[in-house]
Amino acid sequence: MLRVNVTPIPYEKMAAPDLFSQHAVRDDAVPQGGRECAPFPACSAPLLPGGLPYAKMAAPGGSSARALVQYVVLRGDLQREPLSWPLGALVAQACHAALAVVHAHYGQADTGAYLAEGGSMRTVVLEALDEGALKTLAETLKQHNIDHKVWIEQPENIATCIALRPYPKEEVHQHLKKFKLLK
Repeated sequence: MLRVNVTPIPYEKMAAPDLFSQHAVRDDAVPQGGRECAPFPACSAPLLPGGLPYAKMAAPGGSSARALVQYVVLRGDLQREPLSWPLGALVAQACHAALAVVHAHYGQADTGAYLAEGGSMRTVVLEALDEGALKTLAETLKQHNIDHKVWIEQPENIATCIALRPYPKEEVHQHLKKFKLLK
C-alpha cells in the first residue's frame, strides 16, 4: 500500500518547481520508529515531490543516461467516420491508459526514474489503424513480457488504447516501429 502525505506550502514561500512537500511512504517498509521513502529506500539523492530521486538512471556499463520513453498507441479509426470521436475523448483514452500502467508498475525502477524526470519525460503517441491492429499489438507485447495496459472504454467495452510502462527505448522500439505517429 502506498500513501502520499502532502503538506501545502504557503503561496508566498513557494519556489518553482517544488510547489508541495510530498513523501511517498510504503506501509510495508516502515522501519520501527521511522519512515522510508518509496520506491527508493536506500537513495541518497535529492528528492523530488513524491519522494522520487532527482537523477536519471545510468545505462549499464556506461555513464550516459538511458533514454526512457512511454509509448501510447491509440486507435486512429476512432477519430474518423463513422465513429468520429471528439478529440477530447481520444485524449482522455490515452491519459487513462498511461496513468493506469504507471500506477500498476509504480514500483519498477524505470517507472520511478521516468517520473523523476519531471518536465523532461518523453512520451510517444502512435496510431493503430483499428481495433484488430491494437489487439495484435497487445498479443505481441504479452508474448514478449512487455508490461502494458489495454484501455477498455466502458460501458461500450471497446479497446481504445494501449500504454506501455516507461521503458528504455531500445528494449521496446522494435515492437512498435511499424506504427506511425498519431496525427
